[in-house]
Amino acid sequence: MGRLVRFSGPRQAEVVDVDDEPLGPGQVRLTTAWSGISAGTELTAYRGTNPYLSNRWDAERRLFVPGEATHTYPLDAWGYEEVGWVSELGPGVDPALAGALVWGTWGHRSSVVRDAAWVAPRVMPAGAQDITGVFAKIGAIALNAVLDADIHVGEAVVVFGGGVPGQLTAQLARLNGADVVVVDPVAIRRNTAADLGAAHVLDPVSQDIAVQVRELTDGRGADVAIEMSGNHGALHEAVRSVAYSSRVVAAGFYQGGADAVRLGEEFHHNRVAIVGSQISGVAPALQHRWDELRMSRTVLDLARRGSIDLVGLISHTVPADEAPAAFEMLDADQDVLQVVLDYRAEADVV
Repeated sequence: MGRLVRFSGPRQAEVVDVDDEPLGPGQVRLTTAWSGISAGTELTAYRGTNPYLSNRWDAERRLFVPGEATHTYPLDAWGYEEVGWVSELGPGVDPALAGALVWGTWGHRSSVVRDAAWVAPRVMPAGAQDITGVFAKIGAIALNAVLDADIHVGEAVVVFGGGVPGQLTAQLARLNGADVVVVDPVAIRRNTAADLGAAHVLDPVSQDIAVQVRELTDGRGADVAIEMSGNHGALHEAVRSVAYSSRVVAAGFYQGGADAVRLGEEFHHNRVAIVGSQISGVAPALQHRWDELRMSRTVLDLARRGSIDLVGLISHTVPADEAPAAFEMLDADQDVLQVVLDYRAEADVV
């Protein structure tokens, strides 16, 4: 018998018993050790604001269209990356995989069955800290935004949002040679960004960000802004902050209408380009070399080498059976960064 986190309705999370999946030829069973909660996309499902809950996504035409919603409650929580070990091998699987530590997306559940061919490229890098695997997906999202930003050495980059994706984006942009400014209204997030190498941190509540950015860039404005928070006001401020004929990467998951984005102002007068960044694809010029798997593996390897800090972004580790309280905390508390569910006790592993 296994356990998983399920949303029975908006803001209603519970831990339920489920039958373990049968193991077939060429498959392995993964027993979960850690599971990271997404404070962005997953919270939209928890809160009931995700467009898949009110619209039908036509995957072939890539359009939201009228009709029965794609997802309905009850909804098994998505998770945003898990870490587990290969606890059982099906017939025909290479014995070398036994006991391997693996990262991947399989939701907040105590175990899962996956094809060995899927597992093999997701074995944790030798020498990596086990728990860093929970950042594989969100790390790929951040790296994808940086690739879309096309950053060059010496450029000024403003990252809007100091949550986990913004912190990762800021670190990766700095590795590209950028002078990074992080904007967030929450002090603990600004402090974290500064500790992780941001050249400047700004508070949008007390400061005019576009004015401050121009003061930091000899009046020019940022070479690129990356909006990671999913806040429409932040997207508008990102447009205001970049230099003439420059780029804004919109990587946040925006909910509802966008009244705060005033396209007749700086967007129109400064010839600003807004580029959408989403993990389902890579910039066309890079598709022959980059995909999500490579991005995830790159982020985990950078952490293994000490080039970026992932563990420092974990603010709370919660026993898996307390998942409902963890979601309540994330929904209400802005001082939270990465929340990780700990499944080791359920698996009798210390």
